[in-house]
Amino acid sequence: MNNPPVIDVLVIGAGPSGSALAIDLVRRGLDVRIVDRSPHAFRGSRAKGVQPRSLEVLEDLGVLPDVLAGGSTYPKLALRAGPLAVPWRMFPHKEATPDVPYPNTWLIPQFRTDRALHARLGELGCEIEFGRELTELTQHEDTVVTKVSGTDGTQEIAARYVVGADGGSSAVRKQLGVGFVGTTDESDRMLVVDASVTGLARDRWHMWPGRGGRFIGACPLPDSDMFQWMIRLTPDEEAPSQKDDILRRIHAHTHNRRIQLHDIRWTSVFRPNIRLAESYGRGRVFLAGDAAHVHTPAGAQGLNTGIQDGYNLGWKLGQVLAGADAALLDTYEAERQPIAAGVLGLSTDKWGGIARLDPTSMKRGRDEQQLTLTYYGGPLAPADGTRTGTLRAGDRAPDARLLGADGTATRLFDVLRGPHFTALAYGPDAARDLEQLAWPAAGAQLKRLTVGASAADGRPFSDPRGTLRRAYGLTGDTLLLIRPDGYIGHIATSDFLTSTRTAMRAMTP
Repeated sequence: MNNPPVIDVLVIGAGPSGSALAIDLVRRGLDVRIVDRSPHAFRGSRAKGVQPRSLEVLEDLGVLPDVLAGGSTYPKLALRAGPLAVPWRMFPHKEATPDVPYPNTWLIPQFRTDRALHARLGELGCEIEFGRELTELTQHEDTVVTKVSGTDGTQEIAARYVVGADGGSSAVRKQLGVGFVGTTDESDRMLVVDASVTGLARDRWHMWPGRGGRFIGACPLPDSDMFQWMIRLTPDEEAPSQKDDILRRIHAHTHNRRIQLHDIRWTSVFRPNIRLAESYGRGRVFLAGDAAHVHTPAGAQGLNTGIQDGYNLGWKLGQVLAGADAALLDTYEAERQPIAAGVLGLSTDKWGGIARLDPTSMKRGRDEQQLTLTYYGGPLAPADGTRTGTLRAGDRAPDARLLGADGTATRLFDVLRGPHFTALAYGPDAARDLEQLAWPAAGAQLKRLTVGASAADGRPFSDPRGTLRRAYGLTGDTLLLIRPDGYIGHIATSDFLTSTRTAMRAMTP
């Protein structure tokens, strides 16, 4: 085990956060390994809601077709009291618009999301090493040396950087000695069961409220005969584990003996952990996903926040490995930790509302969809920067529908897709200066996009329907630098070259 070859990044944990990160790193040409202590991929439904912003991320990573094929929009909620059922639309259905192509939360069991991410990793030539558990981690000046154990013994892996995406009980976080601040309510437990079911309509998410916030819910999982059952237990109740005992518990609460369970695929007892890591990393080791923050299940926020952790960290690791200032990695915690803190508050409030049987706690809107999350005011998006009529540096870059010089319709997201930065010049003066913008040869490359109001402007792309102009709040010549993770890195409405060069220095070699 002496002097093992040094890889670029070792990812610990192959759930959604670690897998999304690994995809982003591998597509940048980095040498990556991803290990997971479980003997196989996760097989349960657990986190089943993928938010619109995450769908955009998954599209960029090349995963979206499989995710869309494996899920559906959410059904209406049916609040049940005896034979009566009150329909309740938890998620208002919205039509796609030019700036928001995926406006609805997507219902898909987690095992299918994991499967799609793992398949994409395989396409990129990176196979997950299951059955390997981190046992030791030692940092040096230029590397991190880890020991992982498996059925074939203990192996030493040396990497420039290590990312712990290994869940709420993260071994990486414990090795770093990072505090995990918050609470775990041992008296508030919920039994989650994936089971094949008859006797229950599949066009509703059924909810049977009970006293003291105790409830049973049954959500149909798409393209299957399975439901995800959520049974909130009383403080002194022993969670039933056998099929007949679970069914008796369901019958006693719902008073519906037509319901039958035929095959139980997965069960788990959930306790609402509400915790946030004191730090998102130390030295050359970082935390992502549940290793950095754990949530209640209300609002479908945990998986989505974790995927976007990896999406934020991936391009920054790539840039630093290519020669950018290592201070860029400090912006990972500065940008993502406040987001997680806000999301923790949101999901905690929703969970408390469910306990009070507050109907508004079952509503889902813009906050949950994560389209309005912003890094504005952070280290890469100072609050004193230029803004447009609708956007500031740090905001999500919206989609738009453009027209190519040959008359071909193009989505802006198709241009943004990939591991590069994008510079978008709107108007002739911005386009002229963009041509003079020098970009480093190392690291993520720059894709240049010039857009005019019409084809007569002579720009490669035009905006005849004004979808770009409206979404981006453009009133004159503007140069925007869009980061690889789809957020605005800089806005210039004058002095295009000087201000853009200044913004570049913090993000490029």
